[in-house]
Amino acid sequence: MSTAVMDRSEIEVNQNLAGEVLSQMKQTKEAKASKINVKDLNLFYGEKQALFGVSLDILENEVTALIGPSGCGKSTFLRTLNRMNDLIDGVKITGDIVIDHENIYKTNDVIKLRTKVGMVFQKPNLFPMTIYDNVAYGPRMQGIKNKNELNKIVEESLRGAAIWDEVKDRLKTSALGLSGGQQQRVCIARAIAMKPDVILMDEPTSALDPISTLKVEELIANMKEDYTIVIVTHNMQQAARISDKTAFFLNGEVVEYDDTDNIFSTPKDQRTEDYVTGRFG
Repeated sequence: MSTAVMDRSEIEVNQNLAGEVLSQMKQTKEAKASKINVKDLNLFYGEKQALFGVSLDILENEVTALIGPSGCGKSTFLRTLNRMNDLIDGVKITGDIVIDHENIYKTNDVIKLRTKVGMVFQKPNLFPMTIYDNVAYGPRMQGIKNKNELNKIVEESLRGAAIWDEVKDRLKTSALGLSGGQQQRVCIARAIAMKPDVILMDEPTSALDPISTLKVEELIANMKEDYTIVIVTHNMQQAARISDKTAFFLNGEVVEYDDTDNIFSTPKDQRTEDYVTGRFG
């Protein structure tokens, strides 16, 4: 057999192998499990309806961005995922939200839900106590008293939030003495300390400078290996940089929900294109 024939055969074999690998990768991507299923969700503040028939399928270990103009329902929707709207008088919710096959509005264990679904708010909301005590607060409330175990949780959580090296020598100082970007990452560490499956973020970088914003964005990109993340952002570039999927909200409805690349390059709805290109919003 000639060398040319052997080379051609090898090429064909390699092409076949490459095709199989790509097919397996595609199947793996398609088979990624759903973490949160939202179906026909409606929310009312008294007589005023704020969400209209929202349905989303949020996949595990992905970053899902919620975009849209102010007052369109993004943050309201985000808070339904851990039932924080329960704290507001006059709120009525219909529809279903299922997380890991459990309908969260048919369970009475809201504390367990908020342990499973952590939240990071727009502005850092640290307690007026030490860095260590901020991160250890949740585990202590869960009954963990062993010092060695708490030390391990605090270190792992701060490492997970990419801030351990910056604060490891000042754990016993006030967390309020940190910069805004550092405070926000300690807030993320505090959420991680509860060992959640899902982390909700409501404009977590809107109050931060560009350098701190970049650090938090890098952190989010790394965190999706371990968590499912849903983030509200007004920053189109940020959504494009860090998210796998994007939902565009307008007037309490989801206009379009797709892979982020598609939303920003080939949106199907004219309203989506108008928003992401800056024609309104």
